[in-house]
Amino acid sequence: MGAAPDQFEGFMIHDAKKWTEFKKEKARLNQYDVDIENECCGVCGSDVHTITGGWGDLATTPLCVGHEIIGKVLRVGSKVKSFKPGQRVGVGAQVQSCMRCRMCKSNNENYCPHMVDTYMAPYNEKGGNADLSMDDSQKPMKDSKGNQIFSQGGYSSHSRVHEQFVFPIPDNLPSEIVAPMMCAGLTVYSPLVRAGTGPGKKVAIVGIGGLGHFALIWAKALGAEVTAISHSPNKKEDALALGADHFVSSGDKNWAEPHAFEYDFVLNAADMTNEFDIAQYLSIININGEFHNVGLPDQPLPQFKAQVFASNGSKMGGSHIGSKKEALEMLQLASKIYEKGVKPKIETIDISEKGCSDAVQKVKTNKVRYRVTLTGFHKAFGTGKN
Repeated sequence: MGAAPDQFEGFMIHDAKKWTEFKKEKARLNQYDVDIENECCGVCGSDVHTITGGWGDLATTPLCVGHEIIGKVLRVGSKVKSFKPGQRVGVGAQVQSCMRCRMCKSNNENYCPHMVDTYMAPYNEKGGNADLSMDDSQKPMKDSKGNQIFSQGGYSSHSRVHEQFVFPIPDNLPSEIVAPMMCAGLTVYSPLVRAGTGPGKKVAIVGIGGLGHFALIWAKALGAEVTAISHSPNKKEDALALGADHFVSSGDKNWAEPHAFEYDFVLNAADMTNEFDIAQYLSIININGEFHNVGLPDQPLPQFKAQVFASNGSKMGGSHIGSKKEALEMLQLASKIYEKGVKPKIETIDISEKGCSDAVQKVKTNKVRYRVTLTGFHKAFGTGKN
């Protein structure tokens, strides 16, 4: 079995003003624990928010995005016990944490204050080494010229990731289908299970897109009574096929009134929350229920008065991807229901400069039903020979 090269190739952008212009370039691979030869990568809305500058200025360029990676392990570090060469694995939106703080030790490493995102985040020199003191492991990683080294993502030939953030993939799940689960799937699975989604619970999913369509699948598989809420009536058929028991069109006048106090948990997967009438969405929540955000718009949320929480004791929250424990549980659930014919709706596009451009533009303009996976990596990068 071969080893990952000292450099990888990736499709990079250089300027948020030219976010559709991808260039195939080489970039330095930094010392890490598990070397992966990438096979495919999902295209996340986060990629688009990042490269367009919607979530802020680019921290580094050139930048390779992508954090829904599926590939094959090429080699592992001397202390890695969970993986071996040849194994098919996935990587999501996080590649490093301190492994020592209270969050890391309680299956909440996705909330580690020293976490490193899969792309455009500064590496910690010895992050993820539980044997070191906190001070020793949080020094910024720099190259030979003293420049800080940032993580680079999965629109690339290879990835190098700490084993905590590498997930074994069940044999029966096709790579192009499981890739978007690494971020989109986990991002909605985690809050659903932490909210106790299951039999006897009424759950509403707002926004039937890349995130929301996974949420419908998981919520139904977990045993809840599920309602899809969308401003697009033409998504009703898809929503019901994906697992929704009911469909509500939020474009209808006074749509919320018949559903007052109805839902124990409302998961908002839409990324246009800045245009919502928040009071309407809070009104459909049962006593002490939650309106939980995983869709993250470019713009601030609209202003609303604190009194809107008072009528039902509702609350509003958010979350960040999920833990490895939750990822492994999600993959087992996905494997189980896939055998029953339940699967997400995924489009594929072969990776290239044009392919990356086409994919991010489709996501940006909401012309995807409901997720895109970039494929053809071995042909594009000349890999797949090991």
